[in-house]
Amino acid sequence: MPTATPPTLLHVDEACIVAEKPAGLLSVPGLSERDSLTARVQALYPDARVVHRLDQPTSGLMLFARGAFAQRALSMAFEARQVHKRYLAVVEGLPSADAGEIDAPLAADWPNRPRQQVDVARGKPSLTRWRVLRRDADCALLALEPVTGRSHQLRVHLAHIGHPIRGDRLYAPPPWHAERLLLHASELAFVQPASGQRLHLHSPAPFA
Repeated sequence: MPTATPPTLLHVDEACIVAEKPAGLLSVPGLSERDSLTARVQALYPDARVVHRLDQPTSGLMLFARGAFAQRALSMAFEARQVHKRYLAVVEGLPSADAGEIDAPLAADWPNRPRQQVDVARGKPSLTRWRVLRRDADCALLALEPVTGRSHQLRVHLAHIGHPIRGDRLYAPPPWHAERLLLHASELAFVQPASGQRLHLHSPAPFA
């Protein structure tokens, strides 16, 4: 059954769809919540299939495959790190450097699920590259590139180096200084499975 709110679509072709996920909307239906970006996209394109997800409080670009062949191809591209993703985030405090890398293994914090944590002994290798775009009085706008794709990776990594993302109720101490998580999936670049064409989509952050 079609949902009341149609999705914002940035790209549609025979193999893939790129849609804009609002902050607060689930990527896929949950146990108690049926509304999601996936449900909204599938109401228009029933062959749309999930290949990756965004956290519920994160906004921005999300890629869907159309059909089994495209889903396999795009899933393999994500696994092989052939899909370029770029995020924008406002973080607490002012980083001393202009750019850097966060190389810290991540694992589930089982007593406090769904939290993740840096765990040198049990964690999976996790790498995030960051660059300062703007410094304000008490916060900074960063461009983030997750080289790996662990759950909550950007949120945990930024909190780990002492610059949690503004508005993060899970990893930043209060006060949060924002009504929402200031994290936005702003760029997505990948090869279209059917044509072999490289696509590069952009979405401006509503808070930048």
